[in-house]
Amino acid sequence: MPEKVYLATTNPGKVREFREAAQSLALTLEPLPGLDRIPPAVEDGQTFEQNAQIKAAYYSRCIPGELLLAEDSGLAVDALNGAPGVHSARYAAVLHTGDAAQNNSGDQENNRALIAQLERLPGNKHAAKYISVLALARDGRTLATFRGEAQGELLTVPRGTQGFGYDPLFYFPALKKTFAELSLEQKRAHSHRGKAFRLFLEWYAQHRA
Repeated sequence: MPEKVYLATTNPGKVREFREAAQSLALTLEPLPGLDRIPPAVEDGQTFEQNAQIKAAYYSRCIPGELLLAEDSGLAVDALNGAPGVHSARYAAVLHTGDAAQNNSGDQENNRALIAQLERLPGNKHAAKYISVLALARDGRTLATFRGEAQGELLTVPRGTQGFGYDPLFYFPALKKTFAELSLEQKRAHSHRGKAFRLFLEWYAQHRA
């Protein structure tokens, strides 16, 4: 098993989280070279698992023989029937145009769109969960998938400056903080992405020999 795995992301927050978590195995994680110049994968799956596998298979063909890890993740709000769901990264655009094929929206746009939806709901407690699915592929074939979830509640007033995405709105009752108020170590221990990545590391440790 190679000591390097490529990541199908240009999101610096995700790269930082993954690299920190991989240090225990002396595993090198690198963003896929030239990712910004590759036509994006068509993420038309109906689930996080499907989209993660679509991305992993697609981008792994760009680096023959190498392992590539892709992620699909997002927020599911109970009272919004699971939305934003697989449209989490482009929620504002989807609400504005109704077109799920739009490019990703900015974090602030998505947060404002979510707050507007929450403010229409009765009550002031909104259960939600973050979901992360990682897919590992080589030469267009998925080798394994790994799923992690984190349960929480949503605020309508952002708190914290760390993290990205919906982190300032995602309140984690166990620590009485939003994900945007957590240290990197705390987030790695409790987040959906951290849980999924630990499952990947367990798989990798078993198959690296």
